[in-house]
Amino acid sequence: MAEVRFIGEDILVSVWGGTKPHIGSVAVAQDRPSLKDPRRTSATSSVINFPGHKDDIVSRMFAERISAAMNSCCIATAGIHVDNASVEDLTNILRNCKILCTRILTILKRRR
Repeated sequence: MAEVRFIGEDILVSVWGGTKPHIGSVAVAQDRPSLKDPRRTSATSSVINFPGHKDDIVSRMFAERISAAMNSCCIATAGIHVDNASVEDLTNILRNCKILCTRILTILKRRR
């Protein structure tokens, strides 16, 4: 699941799910010119991850992609937990998060 809010020009995203939703990680991203190609926009991020959590992969992905695509600051929280998750489970979760992020970006771009 996800919730997205504009706070002025900035964007706040929360992503959660699984058997024990929580906040395991927070990522903060700022848009900037790409280091490889200054004509493109990228993002720089910082992450706070709570001990024992691996949600930084998801929070960083959402924050950086949304920040770069929307030319704004973005904060993303993530907390997805599945008991005894297999490698296949984790692969599916990450794939679904990528799809969710793309869908969110489609909606956000329509609203601007």
